[in-house]
Amino acid sequence: MMKAVFRMDRRVRRSAWAVFAVSAVGTALYSAPAYLTGDPSQGRIPINPDVALHYLSVVVHALPASLLLLLGPVQFVPALRNKYGKLHRVVGRVYMVSVLIASVAGLFAATFSVDGFSVQVAFYLLTAAWLYSLVQAYRTIRRGRIQLHRIWMIRNYALSFAAVVLRLFLVLGLAARSRYDWLSFEDVYAASVWASILVSAGVAEWFIVHRTLKPLARSRRRPGAVTPDGATTVTGAGRVPA
Repeated sequence: MMKAVFRMDRRVRRSAWAVFAVSAVGTALYSAPAYLTGDPSQGRIPINPDVALHYLSVVVHALPASLLLLLGPVQFVPALRNKYGKLHRVVGRVYMVSVLIASVAGLFAATFSVDGFSVQVAFYLLTAAWLYSLVQAYRTIRRGRIQLHRIWMIRNYALSFAAVVLRLFLVLGLAARSRYDWLSFEDVYAASVWASILVSAGVAEWFIVHRTLKPLARSRRRPGAVTPDGATTVTGAGRVPA
């Protein structure tokens, strides 16, 4: 019975990962080509006609953001991470640089956005959390705290994945708008932006608690187990520094 439950749980997790990976890759491949043309009319984001560099900032944000959406799912596959450690580190550096470039350009793009104050605030907060989680992920891996590094990278990629969730909420919002005339596109877009950030961050925290912290807490009773802060456990002595 337990084996059957375990196999079912494993299939569910693999299916969920497949949906997650395909949606991330699909969004990246759908978004990036529009910004390779150099034609503002092909873009997915309204451009401020009064700011000459607004379109350029959107392009500089969108292309590395699409790249990191592509790279993220591969980084979370344990088999690939463990077998190809050097490749994992190289891809991680490319991901980190992509986040930095996308963040700086995103701040400029949000500042001159024509989507309203609420959307600007949402993107400012998203960028701040994006950069903070990246810095924490970098600091923890430099200190050898692998589990904490993974936790911060889950948070960081969840914020990256908000771009995917945003499109889902937009589809749902536009469907609702077709039935309710009082809904404006601006209202739908602002609500979708906020919802995508909050839902992505919330799901990440749920995953961290239930799939990372709880298993680690159970493993702390076993000698030699590694805790999130990089410590190890020994029989009868609790934690000792790693």
